[in-house]
Amino acid sequence: MSLFDWFANRQKSGVISSDRQEREIADGLWSKCPSCGVLTYTKDLRANQMVCPECKHHNRVYSEERVWQLVDAGSWQPLDQHLKPIDPLKFRDRKAYGDRLRETQDKTSLTDAVITGLAQLDGCPVALGVMDFRFMGGSMGSVVGEKLTRLIERATQSQTPVIIVCASGGARMQEGMLSLMQMAKISAALERHREQRLLYIPVLTHPTTGGVTASFAMLGDVIVAEPKATIAFAGRRVVEQTLREKLPDDFQTAEYLLAHGFVDVIIPRTALKKTLAQLIRLHQPPAPPIHYSPHVPVAIPQSLPIKVE
Repeated sequence: MSLFDWFANRQKSGVISSDRQEREIADGLWSKCPSCGVLTYTKDLRANQMVCPECKHHNRVYSEERVWQLVDAGSWQPLDQHLKPIDPLKFRDRKAYGDRLRETQDKTSLTDAVITGLAQLDGCPVALGVMDFRFMGGSMGSVVGEKLTRLIERATQSQTPVIIVCASGGARMQEGMLSLMQMAKISAALERHREQRLLYIPVLTHPTTGGVTASFAMLGDVIVAEPKATIAFAGRRVVEQTLREKLPDDFQTAEYLLAHGFVDVIIPRTALKKTLAQLIRLHQPPAPPIHYSPHVPVAIPQSLPIKVE
């Protein structure tokens, strides 16, 4: 007799009440790791910054939670929240671009694919931009370019380090050339920032691709990546068809790019805030030297009077 038949017979005999209600488990209470399959209490997973405690897989994190992970409590000051994208080209694929924008804004409660602001990171003032892959794949449109450019220019004016957390599929095709122009605009703002000998750190998360990789994601003084993040310009299949050869299995991963000199360091998310704070402090200009007033000599008599008893 199977276990299910035994339970069925017990229920029929009245030993187990048929009115017994099963305990309901709330949705989202547990999270299953897409890498190792281990179930983790969602509250514990969030406390570990969405990193699997078993296999260290870095689950995708969106903009609001990323800000919460990085900045000091109560220090976040958002910038340019009023900027919203429009449809200057009247673009339409399977649906109109304007309709796609409204649907995505309603679904994500975001105005576009990046949020920017000023904050304190472990006591260090920073200008922070965080891209969000939920908004049309984190694609870079005119508003994304404008918000990041304004953030960088404000940081240059206030002599503040810039950190941009990248997560993007590249330039936004629905805005055509207007989107591609943002690559040059952001890069020019970063060059003016560099001329002031100020720090810029891009953090490359999964995925960082396309025009973002081809511009500001690779222009940092120190380029930081998360473990196993996909970092690329063109897709793997496109590269293989162009080169007509098989690529390594780990091609376009953060570890592959680190080995070939495209990124400087891979930092686990749980250590990211501490490491960024250390980098900022290391790159702070030294304190100005203290200038002492010149020593004024005191006149000393040649011979001192001696009192004889």
